[in-house]
Amino acid sequence: MKEFFEQVFGGAMTLGWQHILMYIIGGVLIMLAIKKEYEPSLLLPIGFGAILVNLPLSTVWLTNEGEPGFLHNLYDFGIITEMFPLLIFIAVGAMIDFSQLLKTPKMLLFGAAAQFGIFFTALAALAIGAAFPELGIGLKEAGAIGIIGAADGPTSIVAGRILAPDFLGPITVAAYSYMSLVPVIQPPVIKALTTKKERLIRMNYKDTGVSKTALIIFPIVVTIVAGVLAPESASLIGSLMFGNLIRECGVLERLSKSAQTELANLITLLLGITIGATMKAEEFWQVRTLLILGLGFVAFVFDTAGGVLFAKLLNLFSKEKINPMVGAAGISAFPMSARIIQKMAKDEDPTNFILMQSVSANVSGQLGSVIAGGFILHLIPLLLAR
Repeated sequence: MKEFFEQVFGGAMTLGWQHILMYIIGGVLIMLAIKKEYEPSLLLPIGFGAILVNLPLSTVWLTNEGEPGFLHNLYDFGIITEMFPLLIFIAVGAMIDFSQLLKTPKMLLFGAAAQFGIFFTALAALAIGAAFPELGIGLKEAGAIGIIGAADGPTSIVAGRILAPDFLGPITVAAYSYMSLVPVIQPPVIKALTTKKERLIRMNYKDTGVSKTALIIFPIVVTIVAGVLAPESASLIGSLMFGNLIRECGVLERLSKSAQTELANLITLLLGITIGATMKAEEFWQVRTLLILGLGFVAFVFDTAGGVLFAKLLNLFSKEKINPMVGAAGISAFPMSARIIQKMAKDEDPTNFILMQSVSANVSGQLGSVIAGGFILHLIPLLLAR
């Protein structure tokens, strides 16, 4: 009778407080996706995946025979092989219009400045690892944690897999969760670093037009330059620029639309639930995992701060003032950050329109994050070899 009871109710008997907390976290993510509409295409699958993988005696990760379950197979196929991040970058590239950036090339500076959080967080993680060796955070692990600050999920996945495979789960969760929560993270940081007068600054916008030839040449040139300067970024930047070339060439409209819709929707759906499946209670409630999540938050804050402060620095030497909020759009979270900046500007002054400048900074941040990630992937092995 006892054996029968254990067989029937074995799942309930193995249920621990860690699992219940993961259900709560998953429920909160789903609530934010539905009620607040914070990137629901990401947060809802992540939240449900976190609940699903923490069901006692569940076979979604490992079957009773010890074989990989369906979420484990998705993880091996999509994350370990880097297929999901590369495919999603093709879709993102097909969505991006670089014409705004080509009209105002100085916005590239914000795409570089807003990567400050990557290097600050990497140094912070390295210092913590040196102080607490038991955490196992060395130079490779610190670099992978820092790339969370790229605000770019695909780049974080690739860097985590190469530099710190043991940390890949929490790194991926942090990157995508904070990307979805950019509407919560960025506004308080921006307001803390700017005055109302600065947030009211208007920016002139000149629609000079960009030739079709320039739009076609741009992704090709960027791929070559980035591939030469940061070879490790070639797969990511190549996927992004390939998607953009499909968009701009003018002869593949059907494929461009498919990349923007069917491909983006399918990979986002699978990527989200797979990321959620890495949030296993036994691994999530560890000091190291919580530390990575905390450092990821710091990275996003310092990315935003770096872009805002850089804009304020430029204003000291420029006749045409830049609304410092635009600097915050230099992070890679496209197009969320640009929309947030425009909303904040509209809240301050309903007639102030800085969306185009914000989009320019935002797409430059997409490029900057990939190049910064490739630079770290290239630099760390060189430092370890010395």
